[in-house]
Amino acid sequence: MLRKFVAAVLAVLIHLPGNAAEAVPASDDPVLEERVMAVGHLLRCLVCQNQTIADSHAELAVDLKNEIREMMRAGKTDQEIIDFMVARYGDFVLYKPQVKSTTWLLWFGPGVLLVLGLGTLFVKLRRRAAQIQAAELTPEQKRQAYSLLEQADGGDGK
Repeated sequence: MLRKFVAAVLAVLIHLPGNAAEAVPASDDPVLEERVMAVGHLLRCLVCQNQTIADSHAELAVDLKNEIREMMRAGKTDQEIIDFMVARYGDFVLYKPQVKSTTWLLWFGPGVLLVLGLGTLFVKLRRRAAQIQAAELTPEQKRQAYSLLEQADGGDGK
């Protein structure tokens, strides 16, 4: 009896709705929040690395969004904020880094490695094909092979 009562109470408690609250925006100004998110989508979360700071909930990302918000309230343009972040954290903070001499390896390295790998594969396959063709037997080797086969058959020619 007690077991059934405990099971019934637990079943009721499990199905009660949770008291989840909706996230409160950090600013009352929706235009400012939209600008913060727009800039946040251009910057990489330095903790998560595969997310923008707009998408991340890491403490550092929240701090960076707060810093962006304060800079915007101070009248900085989006480009000035991005330049500040790049000066402070380097090109890595950009979610889509610019193509310049210091990021060429990042942009073109995978393509170069792919071309080198395919070139190496092509050369190896060509060499293997040449080795297979070079493995032809000379007439003397063929005569010896037929002679050995006849001896293995007992010499009756069948």
